[in-house]
Amino acid sequence: MNAAYPAPSHPLRIGTRGSALALAQAHETRDRLMAAHDLPADAFEIVPIKTTGDRILDRPLKEIGGKGLFTREIEDALLDGSIDIAVHSMKDMPVLQPEGLVIDCYLPREDVRDGFVSRIHRSIAELPAGTRVGSSSLRRRAQLIHARPDLVVVEFRGNVQTRLRKLDEGVADATFLAMAGLARLGMTAVAAGAVAPEEMLPAVAQGAIGIERRADDSVAASLVAAISDLSTTLRVEAERAFLARLDGSCETPIAGLAELQPDGTLLLRGQILLPDGSLSLTGERRGAAQDGPAMGTDLADELLGRAPEDFFELMGISADRGSPPVGR
Repeated sequence: MNAAYPAPSHPLRIGTRGSALALAQAHETRDRLMAAHDLPADAFEIVPIKTTGDRILDRPLKEIGGKGLFTREIEDALLDGSIDIAVHSMKDMPVLQPEGLVIDCYLPREDVRDGFVSRIHRSIAELPAGTRVGSSSLRRRAQLIHARPDLVVVEFRGNVQTRLRKLDEGVADATFLAMAGLARLGMTAVAAGAVAPEEMLPAVAQGAIGIERRADDSVAASLVAAISDLSTTLRVEAERAFLARLDGSCETPIAGLAELQPDGTLLLRGQILLPDGSLSLTGERRGAAQDGPAMGTDLADELLGRAPEDFFELMGISADRGSPPVGR
């Protein structure tokens, strides 16, 4: 594609997963680009790409490869030129991109909280002992078992509609869905309520949409720069630095949330847990917003330093307190 795009003859090709939520995020990206650059809809083409994570739904993510299962095919399409930008839910993104790709644009962040979803109950506190709660998220599972060891947590994968059907079929009596995803689908009423971060700290970068591009594509860089949100960028970069230091993957229950304060400082909270919920370590940092990545690294080092020695083996983190994150 030449430097004249986007135009009807050379539209900007936007790669995305094919789920309803992913398509909604791609359309939001397209609409923001249209408004920012006064371009028509036919200057863009949305290209759905089915990923391994979308095809395999009957096994836990940790058994089939982790977060990269939702991005690998899309990034391959970026690298081979089949698409020009890719739209991602940042909570699904590994901490490193393949060589030649960058993410330096984030859309304004949606609600960061988890939504509690049940046909029967209204909150976690109301769940009777022995209630079956469905979740495929290792973070949510560990947090829930840590707070409520009397509950039974079962594997629960699929898109929003699939999970709601599983509730109706009695596979579980409650589950969790990100409020951001429900908001983007116009389905916030599905949640009985949002879970406060103080009760369940969200996943790193939850609610944030990132746009990935080829590092050498100056046209795409110029286009997406116009829709990048500074507040989201500052927050996500702090959270992902925390995750990167912890070598985070789908096998490590990690939560993190950075929030800009009224005085302009950044408050970063982090949590690491053992998968069985038997131990939870939390901490926070507050400082200048531009120092977010350094705060994230420092907070991760503190939590690792407070952990018992066998924690590292159980978490899959090397005992030298923070091995470099592994790319793919």
